[in-house]
Amino acid sequence: MNHIGEIMASEISETPSIFARIIENSSIFDGVKNLLDDKKIRSILILARGTSDNAAHFLKYLVETQLGLPCGLTSPSSVTIYHSTLHYEGTLIIAISQSGQSPDLVGFATSAKNAGATLISMTNDDHSPLATMADFHFSLSAGPELAVAATKSYSAQLLISYLLVSTWSGKIFDGQLLISQAEKLASNRDLVLQAVGALSRDREIVVLGRGFAYPNAREAALKIQETVKVSVQGLSTADYLHGPISALTPNTQVLLIAPFHIPSGSMEEAVSKIRLQVPTLMWIGNGGSPRGNDIVIPGSQCEDEIVSTIADAISLQRLAMEFAVRSGFDPDAPEGLSKVTLTN
Repeated sequence: MNHIGEIMASEISETPSIFARIIENSSIFDGVKNLLDDKKIRSILILARGTSDNAAHFLKYLVETQLGLPCGLTSPSSVTIYHSTLHYEGTLIIAISQSGQSPDLVGFATSAKNAGATLISMTNDDHSPLATMADFHFSLSAGPELAVAATKSYSAQLLISYLLVSTWSGKIFDGQLLISQAEKLASNRDLVLQAVGALSRDREIVVLGRGFAYPNAREAALKIQETVKVSVQGLSTADYLHGPISALTPNTQVLLIAPFHIPSGSMEEAVSKIRLQVPTLMWIGNGGSPRGNDIVIPGSQCEDEIVSTIADAISLQRLAMEFAVRSGFDPDAPEGLSKVTLTN
């Protein structure tokens, strides 16, 4: 009999080997190396839901910062509910999905292809509808993911997104450093103990990040909501200052996603205003500006902010898992959720 959280913990621990497998097979991206030129792509749209939508935000940042191309997130219901006619010549659609099965994603991808779009998919099932209909498909190579809360597949999506854009930008990175840093985080049994001991289900939780940290802030909030059964906000620090900060109280628990090499001062305005009411903050990652009694969940020390963000997903996943177990919930099978969500 499995102990609660055992499956999720096991799947998080597989992440370094999945990274190694993806990096070892990175030559598969050569097939799309000239895609942006040959297909005269003028814009990129990303198709995703749930956890994969958080990976989509990461990919969007990559495209905009590394390629300078227009990049947006699709609205699948524009096709499945409103039956809109698409005009997608010169558009690249990148579909991200663990299962590759959700009807609304498949329906939108079908309409987009019929409207002239080129389709790339990344899924964990090479025989799924999204995989088989794509012009180019990249496997997450994560193996079966049994825990309902996605972990290793999300990390794989981040890495494949990075390698895909690096193929187009010509950027080279130290894959072995990423693997070794992921191994360090995955093997640290005490990684999140202090933070989990301080967190409470009875007080508001807000998770904040900016830039490449923002997708992980969204994902941390989602993972805690899924496994601990509490409402959590996952926001950009910039958006937080545009209104939600008015709900901040001394009882609010604030988690800040701060990967190594995060740009200096990128979150300082928000942090300084938050500290006026919440003196003790929690940080995930080796960047930012922790001080005093702040709690720091260690992250990676990769070559730049982007790669550090990929590795640091392990830390936020471990936090959600251990918080759920301590709270008496089974993160492997949260009540009311299923592994594959078939949204119409």
